[in-house]
Amino acid sequence: MHAPTIPAFANARVLVAGDVMLDRYWHGPTGRISPEAPVPVVRVSDIEDRPGGAANVALNMAALGARAELVGVAGRDEAEDILRERLGAAGIHCRFQDARGRPTITKLRVISRHQQLLRLDFEEPFDDLETEPFTADVKAALADCGALVLSDYLKGALRDCQSLIALARQAGVPVLVDPKGTAFERYRGATLLTPNMGEFETVVGAVRSESDLVEKGLALIERLELEALLVTRGEQGMTLLRPGHAELHLPARAREVFDVTGAGDTVISTLAVCLAAGSAMDDAVALANIAAGIVVAKLGTAVISAPELRRAVSEAGGGGRGVMTEEQLLIALEDARDQGERIVFTNGCFDIVHAGHVGYLDSARRQGDRLVVAVNSDDSVRRLKGNGRPINSCDRRMAVLAALEAVDWVVSFDDDTPESLLRKIRPEVLVKGGDYSVTEVVGADIVKAHGGEVKVLDFVENVSTTRIVEQIRGGN
Repeated sequence: MHAPTIPAFANARVLVAGDVMLDRYWHGPTGRISPEAPVPVVRVSDIEDRPGGAANVALNMAALGARAELVGVAGRDEAEDILRERLGAAGIHCRFQDARGRPTITKLRVISRHQQLLRLDFEEPFDDLETEPFTADVKAALADCGALVLSDYLKGALRDCQSLIALARQAGVPVLVDPKGTAFERYRGATLLTPNMGEFETVVGAVRSESDLVEKGLALIERLELEALLVTRGEQGMTLLRPGHAELHLPARAREVFDVTGAGDTVISTLAVCLAAGSAMDDAVALANIAAGIVVAKLGTAVISAPELRRAVSEAGGGGRGVMTEEQLLIALEDARDQGERIVFTNGCFDIVHAGHVGYLDSARRQGDRLVVAVNSDDSVRRLKGNGRPINSCDRRMAVLAALEAVDWVVSFDDDTPESLLRKIRPEVLVKGGDYSVTEVVGADIVKAHGGEVKVLDFVENVSTTRIVEQIRGGN
């Protein structure tokens, strides 16, 4: 499979509906056994509260940079106040149905030396709550959504899944479900289900081989009128099944597993955000797989950020350097700046890359942390240099530049000047080679306007593309 492309997450708006809960962690050292019972004594030194369940799904989406809304059920208590505070701080709009005197679901974990020693659950079922207010909140929030996620923990919030799925499908919004239990019929008509292997086998029976997995998965898709099924398989990765498509098997990406808590939340949130941002299903699943590998290396219910995901994609060969579209470049630049990196920009035709170019680009790279080279398209070169140029097509020129150690990213532009690109990239340093003064460099005013620098560097003397072309054509 090709390396996945990360979409513009800021363009995604996703609605999450389901069982919200508060994950509470008590951390502390332990060095002795209680005299009252053979259990370790933990001296609690830190208390940590994190949104869990459907709230963690929404938090994952916000961490990626998407706009997330959340519909859930909560008690009017301290736990709900904490959830609203933490979610609001992440920019998540919450619509909570009142649980009528019952507590907000809270799971307390006691942790020592990165090991979970005990979990205590505080919850009462919501089975007798009316479903109409919840459905009305989902309907009100569906407008302009790119995806709806149903995060089901069988706590009672999603007792009427069929109404929610019908609302979303009528609105043309894909529905992704993180299912629980064995009654998968309640999810009929959803776009995608993401059961783990245990949940899948509970519904379809034991899976004895890869072909058996595919056969039973496709049968489940047909029975439930789904468009796709993603089975998460722990250390065996995940498998995407769709009618009319070859199955897609992705290996597990985790190098070290600390805690699988919330991994399913990360998978479905990444999937939903990617699809809402315009990714193809294959790319969305590949990115969700990488995200899951990151989150299981963290302790407890955790989220990952867009920069973390981008770095992981880069490490996996996902295009951290090289030729990029303008949209891909802007996303890569955002990540670089999140890391405090200084962006250098230069441009040119680079028709025949020679020693002068190599030395110049090496000098340009030393002016900052990342070098962007913008290349005139073939039409642009023709207008500037006349018929017969370029000698090499744009894709070939860009490929050569991308292979140079000094160059991080290469992008093309169609105009005669890179001014439009400069306004979007806003480099910290604009570099040009030759005999220009700083004021003569195209785009200098644009870069200086946002506080950037403009520098003119020397080319190697007596070396130029024009001179090389003349020598070749003259037979010298």
